[in-house]
Amino acid sequence: MALIEGRNIWKIYGSGEAKTYALRGIDISINEGEFVAIMGPSGCGKSTLLNILGLLDVPTRGEVYIKGKKTTLMNENERAIFRRKISGFIFQQFHLIKTLTALENVELPMILDEKDKKYRRKRAKKLLEMVGLAERIYHYPNQLSGGQQQRVAIARALANNPKIIFADEPTGNLDSKSGKIVMDLLKELNEKGITIIMVTHDKDLAKYASRIIKMKDGKIVSYE
Repeated sequence: MALIEGRNIWKIYGSGEAKTYALRGIDISINEGEFVAIMGPSGCGKSTLLNILGLLDVPTRGEVYIKGKKTTLMNENERAIFRRKISGFIFQQFHLIKTLTALENVELPMILDEKDKKYRRKRAKKLLEMVGLAERIYHYPNQLSGGQQQRVAIARALANNPKIIFADEPTGNLDSKSGKIVMDLLKELNEKGITIIMVTHDKDLAKYASRIIKMKDGKIVSYE
């Protein structure tokens, strides 16, 4: 059984003459332990697809299954709980809370999951050490470089032991050196068994993946 399966996924915005078709009947299957890169030109629907597979959005029609569960039958609260327990997210813009330290940012998902304070503090420190930021745990985002902020975001994404990491242009705001550090971290996580689904426009980054899915005009046009 596939870890994630999407069947006939459509995403339509607007109505009447203003209708915009972001996704057009997509079928997709991703197995546990894969590193999948979703590629395509700007506006092709790749981020929309990632958000739907990651339960941040819902399709206009179609079905999404994760670990055999039909997530499109869940309400918003059920999706949020399921999403928090099974997945982590890394975005191009980092989305760290500026008034919290690196340590506190990493603790956030565990607070939402009602983890004990002692446990979450210990785990957050361990994760920040893992991404090479042991000396920066009490720094605020504006005291960190872009690459360091993205590594905090990776540590945060790992807080609740996710099965899947969804990454949307994770190196888009980074220089090449910082980007390589981030990609090497993602590759290492994948080698430990975490499924990685990454949106990128960069062919060099896609080489890290075990499979490349190419999109155009809201459709999947090829698999590599």
